[in-house]
Amino acid sequence: MARALVQTLGAGARPICHDPYLRAWRPLERWEAANIAALAPGARRGARWPLAARVRGTLRRLLSARLNRLVPVGGGAFLAPEIFSPVVATALPGLFSSIPGPRGAIFHDAIALTHPELTPPGSVARAPGYLQDLAGFDGVAAVSQDSRDRLIEHWRRLGLHDLPPVAAIPLGIDPPPPPPAMPAPALPVVLSVGTIEGRKNHLALLEACELLWARGMRFELRLIGLAQTQTGAGALRRIWELQRAGRPLVYLGAVGDAAREDAYAACEFTVYPSLAEGFGLPIAESVARGRPCICLGRGALGEISRGGGCLTVDSADAGAFASAIGLLLSDPGKRAALAAAAKMRPVRTWSDYSRDVAAWIGDLPRRTSRSPTMGQSS
Repeated sequence: MARALVQTLGAGARPICHDPYLRAWRPLERWEAANIAALAPGARRGARWPLAARVRGTLRRLLSARLNRLVPVGGGAFLAPEIFSPVVATALPGLFSSIPGPRGAIFHDAIALTHPELTPPGSVARAPGYLQDLAGFDGVAAVSQDSRDRLIEHWRRLGLHDLPPVAAIPLGIDPPPPPPAMPAPALPVVLSVGTIEGRKNHLALLEACELLWARGMRFELRLIGLAQTQTGAGALRRIWELQRAGRPLVYLGAVGDAAREDAYAACEFTVYPSLAEGFGLPIAESVARGRPCICLGRGALGEISRGGGCLTVDSADAGAFASAIGLLLSDPGKRAALAAAAKMRPVRTWSDYSRDVAAWIGDLPRRTSRSPTMGQSS
């Protein structure tokens, strides 16, 4: 999200960070700017502070090097694009007092509250405080109508008042490149792109494919996605068991753009078995490449699937996914119709998203009062 906004907003965006060692907000240093300008994320998520950065920040703080403190550009607005830590939440009021324009945040999802059993414990612990901290902004841009509704519902349950407006601004994707020329695979390929973690529901997908393989249906399942071992260990074990049993299952892990495009070009269709999403980027990526996608038909997943090119299921269990996969594998006409519908959908890009977010925050009025709980609820 941060990379996409910086790259598409260009000179209109000035990335900043809260340095916990300097204990102040500041512009990005050269190594940080290079990281956010990279075309693809690394293998790990979250902020990382090399030893040199820690020492430098500590020394600046001890020497009271105030020239390194952030001096906001006059007339600017502030946008928090991702989940921020309790330490950052505590530092936000001081930053807000120095920002002349509106202060906005992007909200992704409340999955840590709705599915705590499928979420890393650290994210579950942070979620209540984070959602309450969002009430201290001038406005919030949710990535889907479903996410917007869940945030407002949570605030109402807490009994909060004087709340900021919440808009639903759907995400974009990178424009798909021309499809690569690919030799026909030996078996029809079913592709699933998404991190291997509990809420992505890969266990149901794997069991669905095993049901079909046991019935004699011939196809290959390919999985792409970084493994989240805290909640994805069961799916990783099942992948290994099925591979050891000789099933045509390939797990490629985290791959680069070229390998991902090759996988999309080789597949007949994709399956996104997730139980809950804030948006559902892999669905948008699949249909943008003319590949039908099987997914759950409710929540944010239902929102994005309604544009066409998707086959939805009513329940996210193995039987439902097995029926949908079996239907598309055995019915070329159905696949072709869904592929045609997918190709008719306009592609919403990150540039479109950034334009809409910039217009939203540009029209966002500053609130005269703000929730006093920011930074205290975490």
